[in-house]
Amino acid sequence: MDRDSILEPRAVEGMIAEGHVIVVFEDFVLNLDSWLHKHPGGRLAILHMVGRDATDEIKAYHSDAALKTMSAYRIGRKHAGPWTNMTPPTRGGVFYKQAASSVASEIDSDTELDDGSSLASSECSCADQFTDERVESHAGLDAELYPSVCPVVQQEIVRKYRILHQKVRDAGLYNCPYLDYGKEMLRYSALFAAFLVALRYEQYIISAMFLGLFWHQIMFTAHDAGHLAITSYFAVDTLIAMFVADFCCGLSIGWWKSSHNVHHLVTNSPEHDPDIQNVPLFATCPSFFRGIHSTYYDFTFAWDAVAEFMVPYQRYTYYPIMGIARFNLYLLSWLHVLSSKSSSLGSSKAWWIRPTEIAFMCCYWFLFGYCLVWRTLPTWTTRVVFVLVSHIITMPLHVQITLSHWGMSTAELGESESFPQRQLRTTMDVDCPAWLDFIHGGLQFQAVHHLFPRVPRHNLRKAQVLTRQFCEETGIPYSILNFVDGNRKVLDRLQEVGDQVKILLSCQKYMAETGGSGLH
Repeated sequence: MDRDSILEPRAVEGMIAEGHVIVVFEDFVLNLDSWLHKHPGGRLAILHMVGRDATDEIKAYHSDAALKTMSAYRIGRKHAGPWTNMTPPTRGGVFYKQAASSVASEIDSDTELDDGSSLASSECSCADQFTDERVESHAGLDAELYPSVCPVVQQEIVRKYRILHQKVRDAGLYNCPYLDYGKEMLRYSALFAAFLVALRYEQYIISAMFLGLFWHQIMFTAHDAGHLAITSYFAVDTLIAMFVADFCCGLSIGWWKSSHNVHHLVTNSPEHDPDIQNVPLFATCPSFFRGIHSTYYDFTFAWDAVAEFMVPYQRYTYYPIMGIARFNLYLLSWLHVLSSKSSSLGSSKAWWIRPTEIAFMCCYWFLFGYCLVWRTLPTWTTRVVFVLVSHIITMPLHVQITLSHWGMSTAELGESESFPQRQLRTTMDVDCPAWLDFIHGGLQFQAVHHLFPRVPRHNLRKAQVLTRQFCEETGIPYSILNFVDGNRKVLDRLQEVGDQVKILLSCQKYMAETGGSGLH
């Protein structure tokens, strides 16, 4: 195939229908079939971009060196002008090998809808009707608050975002401030030393508190390294991330990257973002009421009796569950390193990650589980208290992670919505004075971070100034609240969805007794 030939959308649709992984980057059409199972960021990060112009996403997540390798997968050029995004197959998009088949299927689909729509409507369950109304209401509110998703408006937003991105580059914000990491190392070392000193003098609760604070602080560096934001070298940053997360904290950075990359691309999408798929414990939007199939876990989160019991009280269970969330991360980490998702990273660049992770995590459990908890602590009571205290101390980290998303929009506004608008619509920043940045670890700049994920966290405050200007120019609301108000917003969302569950249960009870939904 001529690498300079023009590939029209119908031709691209036909290739995707045949099972090819086709992505648009700048003016080029890329075939990523051979790279899909080798991508260190996971195959889903690519599959969510199939049929789409992924220029902004690719540039945001890859270094200049990585961008140069894209030309090897080029199979042609896109037509002149903006590309109309298609819905990727992994998100339910349907593709046809021939345009005629597509047109015929659309006609058949329209005919079937006209013939059976009233019947389908009459058979719609109370839960589906209630859920649809709430989902449409949320989407309608977003449509009023945010710029139109019509292609012309979104293309202008994209143009201004690319100017913004260049400003970030020109300001040197991608350059890592290593002196700041030196200061970080001093703080980590002081916390770890305090943990050892308290342990030496048998002040076990104090020791556990300092160990928890050490875990809380050092994971911010793992987050930076996971985004290749420290040295920008894949092997070096990956080793840093594995040492911090796997060896020091017992958590798989491979699992985190696998889910986190998807989270960044389809933020707050109920069906696709694993970070908000927490049924039956939590539901952050009404879409979960009818059950959803997770494309990340390839698992159906059914709406069952447990969810109906737990979700109405989620406002009250939020903090207690965040307090013990770290135990769940241990489980997810081991499930990942022992799964095909971890073993499938078969490229020469990443083959060593899985065995190194397993070795580091085993070292963690030998040192923490055996040497510390089992051999050093004297009694079972002390062991249980030590483990609980050290893990509960990390609760603010888990709250911080959820804070910027759980209170934000989960609505889908269509494939034409631009990358920057989607990120700013689903993500919130947390306002705090600069001297408190070390407590939040850069996670308070989540909206800015989602626009520029490879910018080191010590530079995000500077990038925030440019982002605010961008939002003013484009009319995209910039969401920022202080820590207390941010928590209140999350709790209010949990309360809102919990109250909706109560209404839904009343509706179902009424329907069972009378045969009507009682929704009108």
